[in-house]
Amino acid sequence: MITAILSFAGTILLFNGMKKVHTYLPTPLLLPIVTSTAILIMVLLLTGTAYQAYMEGGTFISMLLGPAVVALAFPLHDQWDRLKKHMLLLAGASFAGTLIGLFSGMYMAILFGMDSEIIRSLMPKSVTAPIAMDIASMIHGIPALAAVYVMVAGISGSMFGPFLMKKLLIQNPIAVGIGYGAASHGVGTARALEYGEQEGAVSSAAMTFSAIFASLLCPQIAALLL
Repeated sequence: MITAILSFAGTILLFNGMKKVHTYLPTPLLLPIVTSTAILIMVLLLTGTAYQAYMEGGTFISMLLGPAVVALAFPLHDQWDRLKKHMLLLAGASFAGTLIGLFSGMYMAILFGMDSEIIRSLMPKSVTAPIAMDIASMIHGIPALAAVYVMVAGISGSMFGPFLMKKLLIQNPIAVGIGYGAASHGVGTARALEYGEQEGAVSSAAMTFSAIFASLLCPQIAALLL
């Protein structure tokens, strides 16, 4: 019980502390999700704490993931009048983003000679973890590995998205939101919300479309090409 309380409270305090650090030093490498994860891993290794022991408290945080995803519906509701004017664009761009995400991961893995299970696990990397794990299971990948790839996609999109948006001169709220939502799911959507509510709402919509398209496309593409 004490371990559960310490891991729960420690994780919350650490993440909030890293948020304050990032406020003063707003560089991609100091994103709270990156720094707090790295520090937690080091603490667990140095103290010899088993992951299962940590998750006695971490489970309570994991339980908040569902409500957090549902909460993304609020900006969608608030921005609905704007979004419905661009629904066809949102669906089309999300479809294109889903295809790019699937094929880029798949062909990169093939290029490096990875085996079929790893390739199949990598395909749904750009959708939210629960859906990616289900897709990986459907196409005979490894669900746990798919979850790792999802985390990498989300963190890398959140880290390097602002740099790419700036360098490519992407300022349109619709384009920004689609970019984050289609490529980096929930983590990217959280980043998009930092730009504004419209970007966050578009990102939520793109994330939803991408999850639907990936669920439909992955089994077909895997059956045809792998």
